[in-house]
Amino acid sequence: MLKISHIQAYSDNYIWLIQTNEGNTLVDPGDAVPVLDFIQKQEIEINDILITHHHFDHVGGLKTLKPLIKGSIIGPESKNINDLDYKVRDGESINTIGLEFSVIEIPGHTLDHIAFYSNTKKDVLFCGDTIFSGGCGRVFEGTFQQMNNSINILSQLPKATEIYCAHEYTLSNLVFAKQVEPKNDELNHYYDAVINMRENDISTIPTTLNRELQINPFLRVSNASLRESISDKLSNSVQLSDTEIFKFLRTWKDSL
Repeated sequence: MLKISHIQAYSDNYIWLIQTNEGNTLVDPGDAVPVLDFIQKQEIEINDILITHHHFDHVGGLKTLKPLIKGSIIGPESKNINDLDYKVRDGESINTIGLEFSVIEIPGHTLDHIAFYSNTKKDVLFCGDTIFSGGCGRVFEGTFQQMNNSINILSQLPKATEIYCAHEYTLSNLVFAKQVEPKNDELNHYYDAVINMRENDISTIPTTLNRELQINPFLRVSNASLRESISDKLSNSVQLSDTEIFKFLRTWKDSL
């Protein structure tokens, strides 16, 4: 059995709860209050906690939750995160509740950012604030090249991979994506579906890598149709490098 569900935190954060027959693991508990409420109502215990990066809305609940878990808190090599029991690096593997996760270093949003990928039961990716549905995280500590490279690494995973990002930003991301590629039919169909989902308070996450490759401009920087679509805004868009296209798109979105 594998069940993944979200615990809502703050205005748009998703704390992920992974459940198997062997236990329960949390990802990025930025706020302990909704977690405590959930586990008390469900009468469950937490085995382990996985952390993707040091921002407070991902680690804010650790101090309160640490005495209550049965196992370990696992996260990146970072001087900015207290309460970690184990620090992991790119290429290492961890095991929690019967699942094996590969650690992937994906700097850009922050320099310490990592993702956790498992194909033990099905392909699942917990990528924090790197890939969102229809968008990507802001580049706070790394470079545009690092962020583009990190997204490229994740883009090589199996297309069926379910992507569990940490925020419900999909609708606003798609508004921007439609500015970039207004003639992208897959994007326009998805936008209509997301409108309906959000009107009914339905989460748009998880998404899939296959979907994002079709609709997410930050995963499509090498795509000829996207480059042609922005040619009126960016001269020589066909000849520019992928990083230059990525930088243009990220800077454009940041300005809105």
